[in-house]
Amino acid sequence: MKNKANVRHFFVHLILLAGVGIMVFPFIWMVLTSFKSVGEAMQIPPTIFPKQFLTDAYSQIVTALPFARVYLNTIISTVVTTVVQVSFCSMAAYGFARIDFPFKNIIFVIILSVLMVPGQIFLIPQYLIIQKMGLLDTIPALFIPNLFSAFGTFLLRQFFMSLPKELEEAALLDGCNRFQIFGKIMLPLIKPGIVSLVIFTAKFAWNDFMWPLIVNTSPKMMTLGPALSTLQGQYTTKYPMQMAGAVMAVIPIIVLFFIFQKQFIEGVAQSGIKG
Repeated sequence: MKNKANVRHFFVHLILLAGVGIMVFPFIWMVLTSFKSVGEAMQIPPTIFPKQFLTDAYSQIVTALPFARVYLNTIISTVVTTVVQVSFCSMAAYGFARIDFPFKNIIFVIILSVLMVPGQIFLIPQYLIIQKMGLLDTIPALFIPNLFSAFGTFLLRQFFMSLPKELEEAALLDGCNRFQIFGKIMLPLIKPGIVSLVIFTAKFAWNDFMWPLIVNTSPKMMTLGPALSTLQGQYTTKYPMQMAGAVMAVIPIIVLFFIFQKQFIEGVAQSGIKG
């Protein structure tokens, strides 16, 4: 029996390692391609490792694009979207989970119904709103439509619902108001959920492509995704430069995940069992 268990564990780990390899290989390929020459990157059959590690692509992309401005646009959009969305979603989630008001469940179902609709449907109405506000080709246009999330509200509501009501009752007896209970008692207790939502929101805002491409057209107002797409030409594409930009774009998200990976995994695991 022990030998059978060892063999089973061996094959399970072998399958897991194969899955890890499949997921990590595109990232490794991207990094290695960023150090190749244009001819080597387009070589057939392709080569995995460059014959000579070149850093030309990293210096070229800084001059080919207003890279510092594009990077700053992406950081501003991501930070504002994450901070405001987490703030709004946490307040809405607390209201739906812990406060009784008329038609609460109906309103919550209506909010959740947004998740069943493809996001592309909202592009034209959002564009018209931003246009009438006179915000086309500006930084606020990047984040205004993303300041609230039905998914974030649902996620944090699950955490709030799991907390015992005795905490609120004791706080009310001590003279705390709703804002004090929310900010000083409830929010610290759902830290894993907050961290999970921060990472989800930051990743979405950082990688958002379609909306920034539509709403901002000047190179200095673009974010990383649309800006990198402009490097793809009609007849040829400088893949090393494109991969170099992608490497620099993905580094902040990787760092964010590794810093908060414990809370992120804990939050995702707990969100599935909160009732």
